[in-house]
Amino acid sequence: MSTPRLPLTDDERKRLRQARIKLVDVARYKPEELSISLNVPTGRANLLAALAKFQAVPSIGPRLAENLVELGFYSLEQIKTGGETGAQLVERLERLHGVWMDPCVEDVMRLAVHHANVPGSDKQWWDFTAERKAYRKQHGYPADRPSKAWHE
Repeated sequence: MSTPRLPLTDDERKRLRQARIKLVDVARYKPEELSISLNVPTGRANLLAALAKFQAVPSIGPRLAENLVELGFYSLEQIKTGGETGAQLVERLERLHGVWMDPCVEDVMRLAVHHANVPGSDKQWWDFTAERKAYRKQHGYPADRPSKAWHE
């Protein structure tokens, strides 16, 4: 498991050290435990735990973990029970940001849905590229897809 990049304050980093919690282990803690160890509100601890848990999935980095939280998810279980596809997640993210995303973002959203349904899988984002291409060739994109690119 790689070390997650978390938006910790200096005080939060200090409290993690005092509690002898390594960054790589944050994903294993419940938000309530982190809240006590870091002396932060449960909402803040929930955010940090979610970011760490999502980054524990192969090929989900800090930015895409943030995207999942922006979509309202704090666990893979929520993604699973939400019932959305990777295509639906990226379309919702595009509407939220008002820009179309790099195609690999959709691959990562497909990966997140896969890992939510198949815990422990070793699949990476690129394992979903062919699936995305075939889906988009058949279904295209929504008519209301933003016309501005993420990098503009």
